[in-house]
Amino acid sequence: METQTDFLQWLQFDMVLKILMSLDDPCDLIRASVLSRCWHHFVIANGLCKQLCLRLFPQISSVAYVTELSCGTKESAHVGSSNSVELETFEREHRVYAFLVQALTTFTASDCVAGAISASSTDNYPKESIRNTLNPRNRVLRRASYWSSKGQRDPAVPETLIYKLIADVCVITEISVQPFQAYFQSGEPIYSAKSVRFRMGHPRSPTVIANDLRDLPLQLPADDKFIWTYTSQEFSMAQENSLQKFKLPEPVLCIGGYLQIELLGRVQKQEMDDLYYICIAHVEVLGGRYFPHSMSKFSNHRERKLEGLEQLLNILHGNEPDLDPYDWDDWDDDYNDIDLVLM
Repeated sequence: METQTDFLQWLQFDMVLKILMSLDDPCDLIRASVLSRCWHHFVIANGLCKQLCLRLFPQISSVAYVTELSCGTKESAHVGSSNSVELETFEREHRVYAFLVQALTTFTASDCVAGAISASSTDNYPKESIRNTLNPRNRVLRRASYWSSKGQRDPAVPETLIYKLIADVCVITEISVQPFQAYFQSGEPIYSAKSVRFRMGHPRSPTVIANDLRDLPLQLPADDKFIWTYTSQEFSMAQENSLQKFKLPEPVLCIGGYLQIELLGRVQKQEMDDLYYICIAHVEVLGGRYFPHSMSKFSNHRERKLEGLEQLLNILHGNEPDLDPYDWDDWDDDYNDIDLVLM
């Protein structure tokens, strides 16, 4: 009979921890936690699911700890039993972060742009509106479809485009931008930028932004109305009439549902006025939305409860959202009443 060895019993603690922390698939880590009681305790006691979730999505680092409402079927640890209380905390965090990391890494990628919010400048509105960048066709009703900035003598003047994503919580993996080729001008110039950078975040105030964004798209810069929690590296843009794909180094969790595209540097002058312009034909944002399934309530105290990640935006702004209960039909009872509390 073949002898089986559990390396958890033979290797040093630091070595086992290093091996398990090298796993980047949440399914592998969850499988490891159910191999035996020993493995289960090791994974939970060292918060490996939480560490993996924060490593993949550092934007969740604002969550300080999790709370779990009483389900009526679980017995709480006896008062004074610190070990039992600590174990309950580890178990609860394991369930929450295992659920989150699975939900955020298993989605079908699709275009996540819901609408155009603002452009830092527009040359001829509405003919050259940012709204045109939502249409993948180069021509609409026999007219060229693109957004154009105002002309500048200084080629270093940047431009920004802001878009609303399809949900307040999205995982974004890739952003594509297509410069516009002016086929109706002599030499058919392409008005690209030198480089591009991306930011994601949420409004400074949901109440204020709701009033400000009644008439869209805005024709003035709106960057000061948002808090950008993520900023990408700078990507070089080719002066080519093609949909150029910029893959983010890691999937980004956008909490708030807004994307800014920063167009840096101008490369093309318009012959008729000798000014530099940037023109964009189309924008695509690839990723997936997150649908919360958790059921929770909220309180008026400091420990504010969170219904899935969709409520992160409201909590960040100090708003107590009205929550309707959700049914848990597809999950085990252990996942009921899971809440997150922000720092």
